[in-house]
Amino acid sequence: MTGARPCAAEERRSRERGSCGGAAAEAAAGGMDGARGAGRALAALLLAASVLSAALLAPGGSPEHGAEAAPPRDLDKKRHVELKMDQALLLIHNELHGTNLTVYWNSERCYHCSFQVLVNVSWSGKPGKPSIAAVAVSTQHGSILQLNDTVEEKEVCRLEYKFGEFGNYSLLVKHVHNGVNEIACDVVVNKNPIDSNLPVCVAFLIGVAIIIAVSFLRFLLSLDDFHNWISKAINSRETDRLINSELGSPSRADSLGGDTQPGGWCPPASPPRLRCVDTFRGIALILMVFVNYGGGKYWYFKHSSWNGLTVADLVFPWFVFIMGSSIFLSMTSILQRGCSKLKLMGKIGWRSFLLICIGMFIVNPNYCLGPLSWDKVRIPGVLQRLGVTYFVVAVLELIFAKPVPESCASERSCFSLRDIIFSWPQWLFILMLESIWLGLTFFLPVPGCPTGYLGPGGIGDLGKYPNCTGGAAGYIDRLLLGDDHIYQHPSSAVLYHTEVAYDPEGILGTINSIVMAFLGVQAGKILLYYKDQTKDILIRFTAWCCFLGLISIALTKISENEGFIPINKNLWSISYVTTLSSFAFFILLILYTIVDVKGLWTGTPFFYPGMNSILVYVGHEVFENYFPFQWKLGDNQSHKEHLTQNIVASALWVLIAYILYKKKVFWKI
Repeated sequence: MTGARPCAAEERRSRERGSCGGAAAEAAAGGMDGARGAGRALAALLLAASVLSAALLAPGGSPEHGAEAAPPRDLDKKRHVELKMDQALLLIHNELHGTNLTVYWNSERCYHCSFQVLVNVSWSGKPGKPSIAAVAVSTQHGSILQLNDTVEEKEVCRLEYKFGEFGNYSLLVKHVHNGVNEIACDVVVNKNPIDSNLPVCVAFLIGVAIIIAVSFLRFLLSLDDFHNWISKAINSRETDRLINSELGSPSRADSLGGDTQPGGWCPPASPPRLRCVDTFRGIALILMVFVNYGGGKYWYFKHSSWNGLTVADLVFPWFVFIMGSSIFLSMTSILQRGCSKLKLMGKIGWRSFLLICIGMFIVNPNYCLGPLSWDKVRIPGVLQRLGVTYFVVAVLELIFAKPVPESCASERSCFSLRDIIFSWPQWLFILMLESIWLGLTFFLPVPGCPTGYLGPGGIGDLGKYPNCTGGAAGYIDRLLLGDDHIYQHPSSAVLYHTEVAYDPEGILGTINSIVMAFLGVQAGKILLYYKDQTKDILIRFTAWCCFLGLISIALTKISENEGFIPINKNLWSISYVTTLSSFAFFILLILYTIVDVKGLWTGTPFFYPGMNSILVYVGHEVFENYFPFQWKLGDNQSHKEHLTQNIVASALWVLIAYILYKKKVFWKI
């Protein structure tokens, strides 16, 4: 997945003899030492940022406790509700004489969901004295409350309200005597909620400050006067040492000179390594680590319950996309070095097998739960899907591999579309695969479910199809793998209360994972076929971004739930693939411009985990529950403490990747 790696041994640094020669050598190497030290400085800044984040976001007079620990005086202590993260306290005052109320609740994000009973509030039996019920309500999204007369089962009132985390609210239900006997339902704020997004804003500002500081440092280092001043300062302190220790020392080429590329890595055979590819992979990987560690337990850093997108839904498809780009670039390099297709086929099969085996190990962590039961082993998973996707796409490219054209300028049509024309057999295969996905999704009969059903089941669709989660995708997994061998806690259970198992890395969705990886292959072909034509690369990236975006608009009707095929991570719907691929082409366009063309950014620090992606992914999964990646929090219901912990853990993996990079340690399978 990471292609060519740095050299196993560094060349020796050349040193001049004599005191004047030693000083000159020190001055000449100043810029190179500064460049090498920039990575260390940035790693130190990243660690300092983690510590600063911990200091700024650490608990101490946490407002969560204050909001949670002060129930109103008229609330009986037995009715006190212990609030959790993303919850508020709601006190329902029933002032209706002789009327018992049933309060129903629904989330505004729960599409076509049946209402769920929240609490029953009976009449107090004493005129003039309301009965009060206390209940915790969700603050992640807007809430829809419906109050019914319990006996007559008729609606008394309905309202929509967005509660704030750890806020204290009263819902007053009473008669309004204004000539017409009406019932009013009013929400009153007893205690203001906290700003739960403040820690994210603080962390963002810290990150911006680090970027500005590093950019300013790089700007200073680029100034000749500042550079000469640093060199003179170093020379004045090191002259004696240079005279005594450098005379007679063997010369060696600096790691930034000779035949190596900036950053200390050896250039592979044609094609040259593109830092934007590793940087993009590193961005997706570190974001995946942060999300998997909890993302501060914010809802937008968790997977969406069903349709729609959150930040967590972006990272895996981007990783698949950039894996496709790496497949083509690395395979082309290997074939150009003279490796036989048969030998490469064996390597592809072995690597895919290892990915699947490692994935099986990661998704079944029973080391603390006793011996593993083979009856409960989960078969699908992230690495398993990557392994299958890698195998299909790599074999497809290997079978139809052709020499990379040097020039096609004489034929305009070939020049404009050679990246597509030369791949027509692969495109035909991919279109056939997508036809299979569409055919199975919309025409496979599923017992007890509507044909072509794309919903979450549970209480969705007014509870008509509770066991139809995922439609054909869920049915195929349960039929071929069995209920006990797929994921038991799907994200749809959060809002839609689904009770059947459903695996977001299931069999049918793997087809669209292959499609997305192949779109990444297309990006790799553009980078290679037009490697000397920056303008053409940018035009094609832009064209693909717009083309895939228009397909997404047509499929979704610019709606979360009302389109022909909604964007859905659990299903890996085709609209999900086109939307995320459109974003990926746009991001790659930006990274290619500022990293490889303009050189405004080296990709640091994301470049380092991008170069060691398998190690970082497996490591963060295996050591998730170990210190220093996790520790006991003072307040387990605090966003700021979770965010601090998750930022520090993610930063540590960046630091680990940087150290391994400098020591030339890479895990290739």
